[in-house]
Amino acid sequence: MKKSLKIVSILFALAVIAVIVTILLTPWMDHWGATDAEVAATYPGDELVPQPASFVNRAVTIDAKPEQIYPWIVQLGAGKGGMYSYSWFETNLLRCELVNADRIHEEWQGLKVGDLVKMCPTDFGPPPYIVGRIEPNQAIVMGHQDNGKWVDLWQFVLVPQADGATRLILRTRTMAVGGFWDLIHPGIFIMERGMLLGIKERAENMAQ
Repeated sequence: MKKSLKIVSILFALAVIAVIVTILLTPWMDHWGATDAEVAATYPGDELVPQPASFVNRAVTIDAKPEQIYPWIVQLGAGKGGMYSYSWFETNLLRCELVNADRIHEEWQGLKVGDLVKMCPTDFGPPPYIVGRIEPNQAIVMGHQDNGKWVDLWQFVLVPQADGATRLILRTRTMAVGGFWDLIHPGIFIMERGMLLGIKERAENMAQ
């Protein structure tokens, strides 16, 4: 009995520590790589979810031009280019066995507004994203709707820099918060950070 109570106490303590660490790290995770100016900026798609319950901005500098980055974003999704994130994370934790492309496929470059972008190759996992807005070499916006109203967004924004590099900003606007969503928040950060770095690596290799 005492041993069981000790194990329960340890597990409870670990859970409390995990919650505290997550709370402390959330501001850093939610602004990873993004500048204050980028967080304050207005980007394509903002108007679709004007008052989100959660507002996240993550960004990375890529030594390539927007037109060398944009095709990688166009072919995002299961059954196409994958998510360019951590394969071990996608397969073992998300149960999505994605194949992450290492080249541009012309057959996947015809993305249109209204197209679906799947997260997993099977029916397991979240529902597909719906492409809501496309600005070639500038932005792709996708998300989910509820009764015809946008309730969350992924905004991929490309901002060219004076030195020839490009800032890739991934903005999330969502009404889904609390409970389950807080629990998976760190996992989403890991996946999105991996995706940004995966796009960066591929685009820079192509630019060279």
